Amino acid sequence: MEGAAGGSFSDDQFWEVCMELQRFQLVGANWELMVETQGICVYRRLDEQTGLYEYKVYGVLGNCLPDVLADVYMDVDYRKQWDEYIEELYELEYNGDTVVYWQVKYPFPMYNRDYVYIRQRRDLDLDGWKIHVILAQSTSVPQIAERSGVIRVNQYKQSLAIESDGKKGSKVFMYYFDNPGGLIPSWLINWVAKGSVPVFLNDMANACQMYKRRT
Repeated sequence: MEGAAGGSFSDDQFWEVCMELQRFQLVGANWELMVETQGICVYRRLDEQTGLYEYKVYGVLGNCLPDVLADVYMDVDYRKQWDEYIEELYELEYNGDTVVYWQVKYPFPMYNRDYVYIRQRRDLDLDGWKIHVILAQSTSVPQIAERSGVIRVNQYKQSLAIESDGKKGSKVFMYYFDNPGGLIPSWLINWVAKGSVPVFLNDMANACQMYKRRT
């Protein structure tokens, strides 16, 4: 999952995520439903190498238009206003790619985690239907060195696809894997993920309402 910046995502990677949204909740083999809440279903599958789970999330976020949801997800300055777990977040350009630095607050006595990842967005056309697809994957760049007292997450991958639900909301697919490292038991990481993914999506949907008034 880790590699030097400069390798952009392929067309196939964007279309693969787009098609996951079209196969809504057809998750495939070895995926188990972990939680269903507020219109959001979270599935998981064990990554045997790390002992952690990768996640697929499907849901409908009512009263949140797809264009606005995609813009909110991409807007790092705005995210610092609505995401209480951010310690630091910014973007820079490296070798033609947009690279994001993201430091997440962890509760005492654990160290904060930080991420360095490439992120790209494309708005695809599927038979006249607009699909927003955003891909992110961990990387390393010389300008962002590891910091004392913060643990660098070197295995991170996230993808997001958004389309209209046919009304005033958005239908969403998200894939997520993250290995935060350090001395955190895998059961605790997986327990946190179970609750945090739906909360994040709902927080983002709420942020969309403020974003519309802001722009």
